[in-house]
Amino acid sequence: MASETDKSPAPDAPLGKEEAPAPREALTLPAHVAGSGALDRLVDTARDYARAAASDNTLKAYGKDWAQFTRWCRKKGTEPLPPCPEMIGIYLADLAAPSGRAPALAVSSIDRRLSGLAWNYTQRGFALDRKNRHIATVLAGIKRRHARPPVQKAAILPEDIRAMTATLPYDLRGLRDRAMLLLGYAGGLRRSEIVGLDVHKDDTPHSRGWVEIMAGGALLTLNAKTGWREVEVGRGSSDLTCPVQALEQWLHFAKIDFGPIFVATSRDGTRALQTRLNDRHVARLIKRTVLEAGLRPELPEAERLALFSGHSLRAGLASSAEVDERHVQKHLGHASAEMTRRYQRRRDRFRVNLTKAAGL
Repeated sequence: MASETDKSPAPDAPLGKEEAPAPREALTLPAHVAGSGALDRLVDTARDYARAAASDNTLKAYGKDWAQFTRWCRKKGTEPLPPCPEMIGIYLADLAAPSGRAPALAVSSIDRRLSGLAWNYTQRGFALDRKNRHIATVLAGIKRRHARPPVQKAAILPEDIRAMTATLPYDLRGLRDRAMLLLGYAGGLRRSEIVGLDVHKDDTPHSRGWVEIMAGGALLTLNAKTGWREVEVGRGSSDLTCPVQALEQWLHFAKIDFGPIFVATSRDGTRALQTRLNDRHVARLIKRTVLEAGLRPELPEAERLALFSGHSLRAGLASSAEVDERHVQKHLGHASAEMTRRYQRRRDRFRVNLTKAAGL
């Protein structure tokens, strides 16, 4: 497992012409403006910022959306450019009720595919009007007929996270993985937020945040999906499960005082390298320790693996923290209490009883 988990990820293979989210020349100088060395450098800078507008995972997903749509268009004898609302409406219907052997997609996946097409068209200089009747009415009908409640991942509860961390050794790699699990749990962090942390502000250009360790805990400053936010992770009641102490131990023994916090280790597990781990490591770590801790033993292994993911850490904190819901909402960076409640797998549902309050 060590060689699979800790090897530096290989560079992504070049995308084919169809799969590329957008050509590099999508941002260019206007035809009437003469180029120069300074302007060309600014164009490259603008392209870099444009690529940073979405995460790598989102760009890859949008690239796959475009590749799938262009293949579908070829099979139907049409072209993907320029956008044709009538054909896109037919495409959405085929995703919901395919004529061949392909499985029908969930409503959320169809919605995501449409977002991917809109993004790709925008990058190619076209506008896709999602409110066009040929698109909007078909999508509304799909949602009305096929929409289902979202399938939620299981929450990792306090007894679960203690069992999971207990499976980890106290070598260098075990110290790192323990710190990742405990900090991700106590901070209610997303996978990308865990591995995106640096020791200090502005250590690396691709940082997603940094950590300041204090007497009472650790203050995380995160550049998250909803913007910048601060997360306070207090010290725990036990040294074995304290996320701040686990982080301090990893940084001390790994001799990390600059740059990414969670990095790969050497094959023999004795040295910390400089390569930042990617977020897939968090997912693999969770699934591996879930199996080794024996969680949900009544289920087959495949179902147990499918039941837990990176979101299980956030759901676990939301479900277990016995504090005012507003504090949990702020901690997780949710814009609404309703979103926080979606993460709560167990809560006092009828604490506020409007039936009795109405006099019945």
